[in-house]
Parts: sequence; structure tokens; C-alpha cells
Amino acid sequence: MQPSIIPKQEQAQLVPHVRPRFRVVSPLTKEDIEQRFQEALEKEDVSIIGRVNPGFISLFIPHEDQHYWSPQLNITLEHSPEEGGRIIRGLYGPRPAVWTMFVFFYFFLGLATVFVTIIGLSNITLGQNPWQLWLALGLVVLLSSIYAVSRFGERLGRDQMVRLHNFTENVLGIQFEDTHD
Repeated sequence: MQPSIIPKQEQAQLVPHVRPRFRVVSPLTKEDIEQRFQEALEKEDVSIIGRVNPGFISLFIPHEDQHYWSPQLNITLEHSPEEGGRIIRGLYGPRPAVWTMFVFFYFFLGLATVFVTIIGLSNITLGQNPWQLWLALGLVVLLSSIYAVSRFGERLGRDQMVRLHNFTENVLGIQFEDTHD
């Protein structure tokens, strides 16, 4: 039985969104998939490190090659009798500390922008100087800058993401593409 896969796109399309992901159905059992990853990770010439837990696999770039923007790949294994095999879902992303930092910045700067804008608009209705709107504009520029930095960091980690992707394809013996599900 051949694995059912989503049609392959060019690898240049691997990183078009914030947290690329893939989904593939494989006829292999959970134990077979976990064993393949465990064996591949134990080889001396492997350029990926990771952990294999029941139903969950985490892949990383080796510590000596890691930088601030290095990605990781989290794979979950789900049983799906209606699809005739095991669903393998992969989610690429930054390390949790990086992801949390950016969510923190977006949340607090976004909240500050809303409050400052409300105060500035209130001052307009009261006939006062709405200087807070200039601050709101500065906060929007700061939010845009943080977004640009995150996209730049994503590009810096792209080659390593392709490394993780190719390693996973080689271990499973199939090719697949990223999806948004």
C-alpha cells in the first residue's frame, strides 16, 4: 500500500507562513515510524538530533549549528482507520522561548496600541490635543518592525528547516508538502 500524500510543490514554497506544517497518511505502524526515527537519530553521520516518545517526535538542529532562529520540528502520530493508516503531522517552528517572546511582544504592544488609540480618540471628542495618536502610530511602527524581524529570522532559519524536512522525508521514505491544516 502506497502512502497517500499531498502533491509536492517546489521546496521554495516550504516557508510561506508563520508555522509551516505537513500532514501525510502512512501505512506504517506507530512503532515502525518511531523505530525508523530512533535508528536514524542514532547514526553517527546524522545532522539532526531529537527525541522519540510514544506518539510524538521532536527534531532539532545540533547544538553546535544552532543559532537564535534555529527551527525545530514536532511530529505527532495519530491512528486513523478511516484513512487506512497512521496520520503523521509535522509542525515547524522556532524554539518555545523564541515563540513565546514574540507572542508576548505582539500581545503587549497590540494592547498598548488599542489603549493609546482609545485615549487619543477620547481626547478628540473632548476637544483636547490628541497627542496619544502619535504614540499609537509609533507603536504600530514598532509592531511592524517586530514582524519584519520575525520574518528575517524565519529566513535565517530556512536552510535548517529544509534540513529537518529532508531528514523526515528520508526517514519515512516519502515526499510530502506543507499544508495549513
